Amino acid sequence: MRGARKQFDLVAALLGEETTLSLATTGVDGQACVAPLFYIVDENLSLYWLSSESSLHSLNLAANPFAAATVYRNVNNWKQIRGVQLRGTVSKMTEPKRRAALLKSYCERFKLGRVPRLALRLSTLYSFQPDFIRYIDNARGFGHKFELTRGPEGWSLTRPAA
Repeated sequence: MRGARKQFDLVAALLGEETTLSLATTGVDGQACVAPLFYIVDENLSLYWLSSESSLHSLNLAANPFAAATVYRNVNNWKQIRGVQLRGTVSKMTEPKRRAALLKSYCERFKLGRVPRLALRLSTLYSFQPDFIRYIDNARGFGHKFELTRGPEGWSLTRPAA
């Protein structure tokens, strides 16, 4: 993580604190779609959510797995804006043990209790693997940001804080 540990930790903290992402996908007709989704995050900054395969964003992802997302705090003053913009690929999480562990974490985080197994079986667990992250924190100054890029050796700082 060449010089990116501090920035990685800032992103991880924000993603761990928030609960909702806005997922942007593109349809085969070129039309954009944005959907708000509850998510959980893992130690590699991958995001996971449940959705119906018949939802518009899921249909878009079936045709084109590239997506963008944003996670941010709901604030009333521009000086409080803090969030991340992400780009990457989305896939279905099908490995049984990993899927079970993620579903358990998802249900615990959102206090779903004993969601009927049928409802969970009817939902697809999606995994967003970001390869680009832009972190913005206006509390540190208007337009304060840095960028991380994931490569073969992990995350690296590709744009220092400005």
